[in-house]
Amino acid sequence: MDKKINLGIIGIGNMGSGHARNIVGGKCPDFVLKAVADINPERVQWAKEEITSDAVYFDDAIKMLDSGLIEACMICVPHYDHPRYAIECMKRGIHVMVEKPAGVYTKQAREMNEEAKKHPDVVFGMMFNQRTNCLYRKMRELVQSGKYGRIRRTNWIITDWYRPQAYYDSGNWRATWSGEGGGVLLNQCPHQLDLWQWICGMPVSVESRMKFGQWHDIEVEDDVTTYVEYENGATGVFVTTTGDAHGTNRFEVQMDSAKIVVENGKITLLEFDMPEPEWSATNQKPFGTMPAHEVPVETDGLNPQHIGVVNAWGGAILRGEKLVASGEEGIRGLELSNAMHLSAFLGKKITLPIDEDLYYEELMKKVKASTRKPSGRVVYADTSKTYGGNK
Repeated sequence: MDKKINLGIIGIGNMGSGHARNIVGGKCPDFVLKAVADINPERVQWAKEEITSDAVYFDDAIKMLDSGLIEACMICVPHYDHPRYAIECMKRGIHVMVEKPAGVYTKQAREMNEEAKKHPDVVFGMMFNQRTNCLYRKMRELVQSGKYGRIRRTNWIITDWYRPQAYYDSGNWRATWSGEGGGVLLNQCPHQLDLWQWICGMPVSVESRMKFGQWHDIEVEDDVTTYVEYENGATGVFVTTTGDAHGTNRFEVQMDSAKIVVENGKITLLEFDMPEPEWSATNQKPFGTMPAHEVPVETDGLNPQHIGVVNAWGGAILRGEKLVASGEEGIRGLELSNAMHLSAFLGKKITLPIDEDLYYEELMKKVKASTRKPSGRVVYADTSKTYGGNK
């Protein structure tokens, strides 16, 4: 019989229950769901009835980690506790998959990454399921191929994250500085921030404007416009919100010799007949138009999303295969969101790498002034303590 990995899940909320269904439903054949931990007895009872009664259920995550029942664990709790539980897994030699984001602030993620270095046999993954999308994989391949020269500009308008007020009212930890640590950047956009840097690299500076509770009765950001600069002089803009009822998702990269766009489930490649610097220097027409032609782009058509990430994790544990995203990579997109927040907090441009201590101090000011304290066993951002709740 093929080897199976005994899996535990911490948090059986929205994401945890989705992963549990995939495991129980046989979509991730390397795993068997052995245990679940959640502090909410109602969620536990629901999971027993609706997902599986075969798993062992715990009311405390540490008890599950110490039970000896599991070899791997998925962390599906609110953001502040992601690094804490990842570290607890690593210390016990338990393979770990962390839901996005890596944490709330980079000091947490850095602590998690440092612990990972001490446990090279632990397979540490991050749930960046959008990296499995064939469109973004192909875009990355084209951008990084060298064929089209330098990146000149990146633009991502990602405003199709619409959320009504009922979404925020569905959990008292949501959209609070003390419970969630941020808004659209930390909850909805970690995937786009990860893809942005994965495809185009990290910028060197960030300048952001945000509106907090602009479209909803919340205390965190729900409207963001950010301008970035790259080391080579290229610029970029990132626009997002949860307030546009019918939003847009368009990612465009302008290069010396091509324009690449992903939008509406399609990737479009416009190749220039010559590099723009050469055309600009030699063209004699004041209003000349760069000659270009569209090139069909072939992909493998695959987009396995969460299932693909989990199956790659299982392959890495059992067969040494490659992860979709290593856990250590989670800090990059998190640094982008931290830089955006810090820029908005201070009203100025932020250079990268950010001042992690300064960001933590500014975040804690928001946390201490938070008017919506989540229920449960709550602390602010101390990773040595416990937060109760579900994603």
